[in-house]
Amino acid sequence: MGKFSFTKLVLAGIITVGVLGCGGNAGLAQRQDISIEGDHGKLAATLQIPAGQEKYPLVIIMHGFTGNKDEALLTTLADDLEKEGIASLRFDFNGHGKSEGRFQDMTVPNEIDDAKHVYEYVKGLPGVTSVSLAGHSQGGVVASMTAGMLGTDKVESLALMAPAAVLREDAIRGQVFDKHYDPLNPPATIDIFKGLKLGAGYVKAARNLPIYETAAQYQGPAFMIHGTGDVVVPYTYSLRYQRIYFQGQVKLVEREDHGFSKDTKGATRAVTDFFCEQLKK
Repeated sequence: MGKFSFTKLVLAGIITVGVLGCGGNAGLAQRQDISIEGDHGKLAATLQIPAGQEKYPLVIIMHGFTGNKDEALLTTLADDLEKEGIASLRFDFNGHGKSEGRFQDMTVPNEIDDAKHVYEYVKGLPGVTSVSLAGHSQGGVVASMTAGMLGTDKVESLALMAPAAVLREDAIRGQVFDKHYDPLNPPATIDIFKGLKLGAGYVKAARNLPIYETAAQYQGPAFMIHGTGDVVVPYTYSLRYQRIYFQGQVKLVEREDHGFSKDTKGATRAVTDFFCEQLKK
């Protein structure tokens, strides 16, 4: 992990949208598309700030493997948080979405570096009173390990949505989706789908990734939500996370899939309720 470079804000546009806050008063919330210097170039991000608040808690939202910040699960979560007076910043990891970098150069460790850059940026925002982390799938693993590295005193609370800790076992087995390879001698790149190529560096890093050992260094409030119908990442991985957190709680959603597509709103509402409980005491 290298030293943090100075974060750089580039305003790409500001959109004002009407929302209904907790108190029932309509207001104009601020939504900004910004750019933050990351580990492999600039990271595209969206900052949402609730209406009429000079001070606010903020949640950094992280997407999963091959995903992006504008997926319905993440935008719905950001909107739900905004309505409850909680700001959010969601971003594309390097090599994903609108961010710079090549997908084949992406690894979990350099995504953690991206998350740390984003954390340093939001800590510098004048209205932010606390920072929490949320992540889906591989983004959940990154969020949990980043929280462990930053420490309990720097991360207010943590929410993991179907955290993909299976990625280490997949790398040891030599499997990504339906592709198989020699895990001890992975090829330079692995074609996965839609022209995306996974680099050997990802496999080598994932094979020895101390996911739970690192995550356990964070011991603040933690919430895991997982579908029992998830065939990509079995829900037992969230149960294992629960065992490492003294303040951990888990919600299993019957028959729900990996992307929470059956009831996206229900999943984001559960996560939002957790953050409201922790951040609006």
